[in-house]
Amino acid sequence: MALYLLELAVDFYIFCDARYYTKRKNKQFLPLSEHPLSPVWITVYIAAACLILLTVTILLPRRGEGSISHIVWLLYIFVSIFAAKLFYIIGSAIGRIPQIFRRKRLDTGIYVGLTLAVLALFTMTWGATVGRRHIHVNEVTVESPRLPAAFSGYRIVQISDLHVDTWGSDPGFINKLVAEVNALHPDLIVFTGDIVSRSTPEIYPFVGALSKLNAPDGVFSVLGNHDYGDYKDWPSGEAHKLNNLDLIDIEENRLGWRMLNNEHVLLSRGNDTIALIGVENWGEPPFKQYGKLTESYPSDNQGRIHDGRYKILLSHNPMHWHEEVRKTSDIDLTLSGHTHAMQMQFSLGGFRWSPSQYRYPEWSGLYRSPNPFGGESLLYVNIGAGEVAMPARLGTAFPEITLFTLQKK
Repeated sequence: MALYLLELAVDFYIFCDARYYTKRKNKQFLPLSEHPLSPVWITVYIAAACLILLTVTILLPRRGEGSISHIVWLLYIFVSIFAAKLFYIIGSAIGRIPQIFRRKRLDTGIYVGLTLAVLALFTMTWGATVGRRHIHVNEVTVESPRLPAAFSGYRIVQISDLHVDTWGSDPGFINKLVAEVNALHPDLIVFTGDIVSRSTPEIYPFVGALSKLNAPDGVFSVLGNHDYGDYKDWPSGEAHKLNNLDLIDIEENRLGWRMLNNEHVLLSRGNDTIALIGVENWGEPPFKQYGKLTESYPSDNQGRIHDGRYKILLSHNPMHWHEEVRKTSDIDLTLSGHTHAMQMQFSLGGFRWSPSQYRYPEWSGLYRSPNPFGGESLLYVNIGAGEVAMPARLGTAFPEITLFTLQKK
């Protein structure tokens, strides 16, 4: 109801502006019935269409096994138009400022508002058509004196947050992503969670594409918060949900991936080794913290992980690094995803802004912190390749592939 009232309030404001504009242009208010294509009637048509669109979106069923992508797209269309209206009001309101001082309103405000509305609508449309398909490869060099010399030059590719239901049953984008990953010729490929959004069967149309990921040391993955089935109402409750979780392990094995559930493996080059550690999702309330760092790698009697071996951790949520990893271990590099940069990021030179920064201390890119053992703990947050809720990526929040090159310092 609140959303309807807000929509009506916005439409009424724009309707009043249209009436004002026609009066200024024609020196009088014109009868609405005589001008079906006048600005006034156009605002009425748009308002009615938005209210119908919102109603249909709310009434469409969300339960069952089917995809909800059609609902997401309808909602995005509504939000795009609504955002354009809000930007129009901002411009228009600027023109009304002189009225505070009992002076004449500036008509310029209407034209500024219309310009802002067009820019907003263009940005939303571009993000849903171009931005979400424009894959960006970020290359990062990670130096450490703890890295064995045999691993200097070692190449790791990270992908994250595929949310394959983003693409329905069309594997075109995923095929493109896989081809770009393989073209980087990595030694190791890691996936840091959220392969699906609601349930494991979303993977099925993409098995052929994802099974083509190839690296000499293999493909390793961890679970993200969406992989547990917490975003779906299960007909048989917890049992069905647990079966879904077992199925995701089976399907990733079918892809040729190795899932690390609170465990680790050693990667070898000659006589040298580094550790690759994977934890389940370290959730924040109301979600459970399945990730158990001390079960994944040997720790001391105080629950701290530290030895002479270079270690890489895969942990979906960067808050795990912020709250635990950097404070209780000498893990050298943590790779995370989860934030998506809220699929909205604007960059210019060294400036970056995203609404995600108000929710996560570390939301995109490389971060550093000292650890309790005299070393440095690094975190990299990959903003993912798929989408949730909003079928778009705005500004520079492009689907990301990250290529790490390890170097002996």
